[in-house]
Amino acid sequence: MSWGTDLWDQFENLDKHTQWGIDFLERYAKFVKERLEIEQVYAKQLRGLVKKYCPKRSKEDEPRFTSCLSFYSILNELNDYAGQREVVAEEMGHKVYGELMRYSQDLKAERKHHLQEGRKTQQYLDQCWKHMDNSKKKFERECKEAEKSQMIYERLDNDINATKSEVEKAKSQLYLRQHMAEESKNEYAAQLQNFNAEQWKHFNVAIPQIFKNLQDMDERRTVKLGETYRTFAEVERRVIPIVSKCLEGMVTAAKNVDERRDSGIVVESFKSGFDPPADFPFEDFSQNIQRTGSDGTIGTPKTEGGKPDPKHAISRTKNKLWLFGKKPKAPTLEDLSHLPPEQRRKKLQQRIDELNKELQKEMDQRDALNKMKDVYEKNPQMGDPGSLQPKISETICNMEKLRSEIHKNENWLAEVEGKHGSRGERRPSADVNHHAPHGRESPEGSYTDDHSQEHRSPPQPDPHEFDDEFDDDDPLPAIGHCKALYSFDGSNEGTLVMNENEVLYVIEEDKGDGWTRVRKHGGVEGYVPTSYVEITLEKNSKGAVTYI
Repeated sequence: MSWGTDLWDQFENLDKHTQWGIDFLERYAKFVKERLEIEQVYAKQLRGLVKKYCPKRSKEDEPRFTSCLSFYSILNELNDYAGQREVVAEEMGHKVYGELMRYSQDLKAERKHHLQEGRKTQQYLDQCWKHMDNSKKKFERECKEAEKSQMIYERLDNDINATKSEVEKAKSQLYLRQHMAEESKNEYAAQLQNFNAEQWKHFNVAIPQIFKNLQDMDERRTVKLGETYRTFAEVERRVIPIVSKCLEGMVTAAKNVDERRDSGIVVESFKSGFDPPADFPFEDFSQNIQRTGSDGTIGTPKTEGGKPDPKHAISRTKNKLWLFGKKPKAPTLEDLSHLPPEQRRKKLQQRIDELNKELQKEMDQRDALNKMKDVYEKNPQMGDPGSLQPKISETICNMEKLRSEIHKNENWLAEVEGKHGSRGERRPSADVNHHAPHGRESPEGSYTDDHSQEHRSPPQPDPHEFDDEFDDDDPLPAIGHCKALYSFDGSNEGTLVMNENEVLYVIEEDKGDGWTRVRKHGGVEGYVPTSYVEITLEKNSKGAVTYI
């Protein structure tokens, strides 16, 4: 089917149809634009969601549990997925919407050109028809004038009263009109022949060609729409493999969740390194009773040491039941001795690693400055070597400070790992199995008692010196008093059983080893952890101060 032959007389309808085709193409382009805007908003919202649930974290806050790691992996995959939606939007904008808008402008220009050609051809044919019609009307007028002249001539020729001159004049007028009629006839015939030729050319050559061009243009528009429909789908299809990989990554992250590993991390994070509490010893409150019964009376072995506190068992039991209760929190110490052994070891090792990194940076900076100084010395025009000396000195000073810090932390780490011997002259031997009582833990789940005592026992004086001190008729004078913040079982030799809220006399201050020598109201003396008591020294005593 051809528009030029089948629609030769439908110029106005073809004008409307081609305009509709371009409008439809632009409408589809608008649809694509709105679709890619949806993709852009969707991708932006996905990225915002990922950012919201994956905030910036410090190294210490880095998740270690597999459930957390898997969730952050899923967030990363979702972020990549959002990137693919952005790719879809970008390619739709470039390959579909942008291409359609450019093609629409070309179509408008081409359609305008073809329609102008058609209108010009129609105007030329109309002009030819006007010339032919004018010549026809002229020929008709001339013929009527010739017929009128002939009637006049015949009337005068038959009139006997007409003069010869009148007849000759009428005859001459007749010949003139006949001659003009003949010329008009020839002109009309020529114009008619020309019009018929132009009309045939118009409807068989010019208009078919113009309509064929319009038909080709419209068919190309249709093909272009089909291609952009396919491109619209292909843009989406090309990202499907990457989207599938993102979804596979999410599934893999889900499979990586390991409840056993997470439980192990909890153990590694919070274990204190303490041994579980031992069995409570039997406390014989009848040892001072004079028995008069028979020899078969069942007795109980006497307990060595001072008089037991009748409230000891109750208060100690109460202190042990801290698992789900609120625990007191001790201040953070520089040597991290407030932490349990395992946590303290990890924190110290982490601190040493960080200090070593800082030291390496300072060493690199020193080397760089020295090289620059050498360059300045060899090429004075590049700079003054003396200007670098203050910075070099500052860097060396920082290195010394860092080395000192590293050495100090390494000593603390060695103490935790048992590499160093017992500290202080008052501790010649240490019981590595002794631990402070399990009664103090921070709200974060870590113990808050002074764990610098974890691998060392209270001061162990010479046996004879111990006897002299405790059996002497003149005991050491009290330099203050203290109140027990927590119970202490005093399971090691030289320590003293202490109940919560019990008031004791202070007879010797802490020598730096974490133990304070105290005396009960009954006269029994021994050592208790300094961090377990609130000490108030007498104002008139030397170096009086209050410890909390």
